Amino acid sequence: QVQLVESGGGLVQPGGSLRLSCAASGRTFSGYGMGWFRQAPGKEREFVAATTWRYGRTYYSDYRDSVKGRFTISRDDAQNTVYLQMNGLKPEDTAVYYCAAKGGKLSTSYDYWGQGTQVTVSS
Repeated sequence: QVQLVESGGGLVQPGGSLRLSCAASGRTFSGYGMGWFRQAPGKEREFVAATTWRYGRTYYSDYRDSVKGRFTISRDDAQNTVYLQMNGLKPEDTAVYYCAAKGGKLSTSYDYWGQGTQVTVSS
């Protein structure tokens, strides 16, 4: 019953911007860690960004080094949605982007995954 649905992918030119959305249903994910991962052809899936609930008080966001300063993760718990704003896109950002959610408020594992959305950065 839990479902994550990504949207917003597409073809953009280098230096362009794109905003990905991940709508969750079947469970409220307020207080749950959520993240974005990506997988390029012939490559392993890699972590991109995450927003986590730390110390039962606040959300904390972190990013892989290659996207710091360019990507921003955000969430709207009222809408059960997480976003990934991507600016200054580079060809090496081309990949299928997946949204993921952890299995519990204190869980360290991502148990729920979306179907993925293609992001292609090319001239």
